[in-house]
Amino acid sequence: MERKPPRRTRERILDLSLRLFNDFGEPNVNTTLISEEMNISPGNLYYHFKNKDDIINCIFQQFEREIDKLLSVPQDRQANVEDAWLFLHVLFELVWKYRFFYRDLNNLLANNRTLELKFKQLLAQKVKVARGLCEGLQQAGELAASPLEIESLATNMVVVATYWLSYSYVMDPRRFNEPEVVGAAVQRGCYQVMALTAPYLTGESRTLFEHLAAEYLTD
Repeated sequence: MERKPPRRTRERILDLSLRLFNDFGEPNVNTTLISEEMNISPGNLYYHFKNKDDIINCIFQQFEREIDKLLSVPQDRQANVEDAWLFLHVLFELVWKYRFFYRDLNNLLANNRTLELKFKQLLAQKVKVARGLCEGLQQAGELAASPLEIESLATNMVVVATYWLSYSYVMDPRRFNEPEVVGAAVQRGCYQVMALTAPYLTGESRTLFEHLAAEYLTD
């Protein structure tokens, strides 16, 4: 019978690696540092993972499982502006949990073909969900836009959501991991994405957007 590695140690390696990648950036973390922080030998670490890319890919699999649940939007009712805002808030909190993927995105994709392919699929799924949210608002009479405008809007929403944390990091790199900065980055990110829909919102939806925006920007 094939011997299975101890699950607890493997999970601890993944949890610690995620924290190190988030805190210091993926390029600044190697397997030697991970094994030292784990207080295990490099050989023990390589028993569980072939290399750093293997660790990164396993962390991404965790991220995929969590975000797939979020992106599986129920189709049994139309979303409103408040639903869209809540969806974005949860999305940004999840992105923050795995923020090194977004902060070091270009470097990671350039050096990891597996991650490149999977992230492209994830972006395509995000655009599909964003399009569905916009079409739902349109069908409910809350958003006035042509199909071409909706397609452009959905793409722009995903672009801003994908690169917002990179922008936030550049603006304040030394305080990027501080709790108050975290909260501000998540809230501002939600606002920036939803603000893209503002010119297309009508009636009560526009009023609700302005109310939610005021709450987010003054918290």
